[in-house]
Amino acid sequence: MLLISFFYTYKNLLLHAVLSLTIVFISTLLNLPIRFLQGLHTYILPENVGNDTSKSGVRAAIRRPGTTESEEPKKKNRSKDKFEFDENNAQIFRLQLVDDHLRSRMYFNDYRDVFNYSLIAISNLILHNYYLNVIESSGIWVNGSVIPILFGFIAVCRVVFSIAKVSFERSASKRSEKQLSVILVFLGFTLVFLVGFVISPSVFDFELDSFDGVGKFWIAIFAGLLAGFLFMPAIKSARSFWLGTDQLRWNLSIIPCGGFGRVLLHANLLLAVFASLLWVNPLMAIFINNRNASSSGAIGRIRVNENLIGNTGMDKVSFLKFRVWCLMGSGLLQIITLRPNLQMFLNEAVLSWYQRLHSSKVPDLDFSRAKIFLHNYYLCLAVLQFLVPPALVLLFLGLSQVEGLIDLSNQSCLQHHRLNKPVSHWQEMVKESYQHPF
Repeated sequence: MLLISFFYTYKNLLLHAVLSLTIVFISTLLNLPIRFLQGLHTYILPENVGNDTSKSGVRAAIRRPGTTESEEPKKKNRSKDKFEFDENNAQIFRLQLVDDHLRSRMYFNDYRDVFNYSLIAISNLILHNYYLNVIESSGIWVNGSVIPILFGFIAVCRVVFSIAKVSFERSASKRSEKQLSVILVFLGFTLVFLVGFVISPSVFDFELDSFDGVGKFWIAIFAGLLAGFLFMPAIKSARSFWLGTDQLRWNLSIIPCGGFGRVLLHANLLLAVFASLLWVNPLMAIFINNRNASSSGAIGRIRVNENLIGNTGMDKVSFLKFRVWCLMGSGLLQIITLRPNLQMFLNEAVLSWYQRLHSSKVPDLDFSRAKIFLHNYYLCLAVLQFLVPPALVLLFLGLSQVEGLIDLSNQSCLQHHRLNKPVSHWQEMVKESYQHPF
């Protein structure tokens, strides 16, 4: 009887533990980090192809015009005493990514850990926020929120450590990009500092009143570092979008994405911008119906210009839910578009080969060979840079919805209140919104 009572009391905690163990078992058994990337194509530019008689599993991805699949390019005998360009060495070969290829790449262990930690944490956060019957006053152990909070913070620390680690890789990016990322650290710190102390109440819907000056200062430092670390992933995403949608009109069928891939890239960009703009107060007013705002005092303060509020839209509680769903959809869509983005990263080496091949009558392909090698060598580094931004979005969003974390924040604010310090309306708004679940 006592055992049954224990299981009934801590059923949420046990469900989180069972879910975590199940995900670990399935991920280990099926090698989910590897399965997630299988089917993509990488490229090699070998030397002395004409002397290699082995043709097993390798085919040319692009051949010179006028040749067929079975024909071999022939050497051209020149009478002049000049360097003769061997067309055999100009061939590029396409290989499908398999288990051995991925495991041998640099930063594979970091990618695998980030994938597994994020999957476990996000799964527990989804289970806790949307499927379990959580009683707010029962405590973090009884309602089981201690597991998603713990795994969420562990995953955030692992993700931030990984993106910081790859940011210091010397050969993975240009020197100018590293310098711009350092500049962006200071610009991000300055902008977040101004938002926290000056701009936030009037322009952005960021409730930071529960933090004192020291807390806002540390938030600005963390945000500035993240801005610097995420600059190079943003550059890679921009290049992938540029190549995937064929903005330069190369008309090479192997370079851009297909029709569905282009739709994903455009939808990902539009939804990310739209979800970000929902935190700007003047734009928020467009979506909020002022006629349904009679009970707005219970859900907290939303600082908008009343003149911009129209007669159509949704009430404030529904808008808060809509904003969260848009942010969640943006994070999930970024994960879905990770494979097209990674394929465009690999195809960028093919574009370099194509440019070098047609730049002169006797092209020097050493640069192309080195670029293709680096794209293969830093494959998992690129995966990390594409995976970290959506993982952070989903982790921070999930942690912000956990009631156990809200309770800890409320307790901290009550201690400030006992010291005659004002308590912000942020906790009241969040607690009231939880009374209207999704």
